[in-house]
Amino acid sequence: MLDGFSLSEMGKATMVLFAVIDIIGSIPLIIKIKSGAGEIYAWRTSIVAMGIMLAFLFLGETLLGWLGVDIKSFAVAGSLILFAMSLEMILGITLFKEEGTPKTASIVPLAFPIIAGAGSMTSLVALRAEFEAINIVIAILINITIVYIVLKLTRQFEKLLGPGGLAIIKKVFGIILLAIAVKLFTSNIKELF
Repeated sequence: MLDGFSLSEMGKATMVLFAVIDIIGSIPLIIKIKSGAGEIYAWRTSIVAMGIMLAFLFLGETLLGWLGVDIKSFAVAGSLILFAMSLEMILGITLFKEEGTPKTASIVPLAFPIIAGAGSMTSLVALRAEFEAINIVIAILINITIVYIVLKLTRQFEKLLGPGGLAIIKKVFGIILLAIAVKLFTSNIKELF
């Protein structure tokens, strides 16, 4: 058995990352990037995004320490970002400006910042404050596998779900993300005072 492994923690971390990455809700954006850039390399995109997330999982706290920020403060700040992202998903508003689409679309903006962006990094550091690293690593691997599958089958998912289905999925994951943000905020804010 893996030391520190918890099916419950792994499941929760997987759901948090799945909601934050929102790869299903990003299908319209992925299609737009693919039409502008030509080809999207699913394997390369997935590996780069995984590398970024794993690096931030293990080095994020050290980096924050150098900046003089403790993990609980970052978790509270991250909960506010997740709250804003959930409002975008639920209300259909735009709070964060999207970057342009360069020719290296598999890496920028797809692997970073769409998949492994500010929300993912914030979530990883916040999860690190509550869960064992092994459970978060497994959650990352599960989510990267899902990302790879969705990138390979983007057009099929678009046809299957249709515009209405994609909108419903985005709203449902927005509500889940909102609940996660509230829980993250309330569980860490009391530690600061």
